[in-house]
This record gives sequence, structure tokens and C-alpha cells, in this order.
Amino acid sequence: MSTITCARCGQTRDQLPRPPFPGALGDRIYDAICQVCWKEWLRQQTAVINHYGLDLLDPKARKFLTQQTEAFLFGALPQAPES
Repeated sequence: MSTITCARCGQTRDQLPRPPFPGALGDRIYDAICQVCWKEWLRQQTAVINHYGLDLLDPKARKFLTQQTEAFLFGALPQAPES
């Protein structure tokens, strides 16, 4: 298993075994986020989905969750979901 210096925590830790999902954000996460921080996000993601009552079939909800993913992992400013 390879290691990376994580963009979120700054520690050298195990890299994810593969990108978590297809696309540019999945590749960015794979290249820069350690397994520990990714697991923390998965727990936080569940909390976000439940707190906002997100329906992931709705494109606005998916967009909001993507923004929250970037904010949590890379420090971008989070925004409230669109109504």
C-alpha cells in the first residue's frame, strides 16, 4: 500500500486503494486524501445527509453533498443547500 501526505491532516498515511468514485473529484481525493480522513468524511457524510434530509436522487442535493465533500476534505467554505 502506498502512502501520501494528506492535504487535510498533513500526516503521511496510507493512500486509498483506488479513487472513491469516478471523475475529477474522485481522482483529487485519491491523490491527496488519506484513508483516515476519508473514513472521517464517510461518517460526516451520513450526518450531513440526515441533518439536511437530502434526497440523493435530486441533482441539487448531489451538488450540495459534493460541495460539502470538498469543504470537509479540502477546506472550501460550505454553503447551505438550495431550496
